[in-house]
Amino acid sequence: MRAPIVVAVLAGLIVADDESGLKALTARPEIVAATEWGSKPQPIPDSRKQTPKFVTIHHAGVVWTAKVAPEVFVRNMQSWGQRDKGWPDLPYHFLIAPDGRIFEGRPLEYEPESNTKYPLAGNVGVEMMGSFETQRPDPRQIASCVKLTAWLCDRFAIDPATVRGHKDAASGQTTCPGKDFDRYLKDGQFVRWVRETLAGEAPAIDPGPPLPGGPTETIPSTSPAS
Repeated sequence: MRAPIVVAVLAGLIVADDESGLKALTARPEIVAATEWGSKPQPIPDSRKQTPKFVTIHHAGVVWTAKVAPEVFVRNMQSWGQRDKGWPDLPYHFLIAPDGRIFEGRPLEYEPESNTKYPLAGNVGVEMMGSFETQRPDPRQIASCVKLTAWLCDRFAIDPATVRGHKDAASGQTTCPGKDFDRYLKDGQFVRWVRETLAGEAPAIDPGPPLPGGPTETIPSTSPAS
């Protein structure tokens, strides 16, 4: 029988003791469960099990036009991976919509998938919808990514300083998570926002002005759920 989840409030923070035996002092952000968006995973072999050690941030690399709902995008990605790539489930553990909603993907206990070559074991894959080579992330996306990353760092004792973009994990193989988001990783802002969240503070997340020669338009809002 799975151990019950016990939650206690301590100094405004949440202490959660779940089936993993790990405790988190940082609140778990609201996450759309896989069962809610209609996930149809295939079995993943035990050889793919992992212990999370890194948070690796991605963008979808596909321009977001808000023509489909995020739920549809996630279901389509899962179907595409199963059909065309032979992946049993989504390649990422979490996916973040432009409106900030976080969708549960592959179970954390299994390593992710990638079209690039780098050691996958130990990685928690966090993907944001859109292409940040040609679009700017919505501030709600950035805020959700910060909250999710802080919770993951707390839960799995991951040093925020090791949080990285896909391009850092797979050097020379990709521009992911796109130059307009990678800036926050390179200048240290993202790690600072995560550390402030871990300290129980509410970071002032400012996307800043467009980069010289970079995208100027923010990713459009999501369409209604369907």
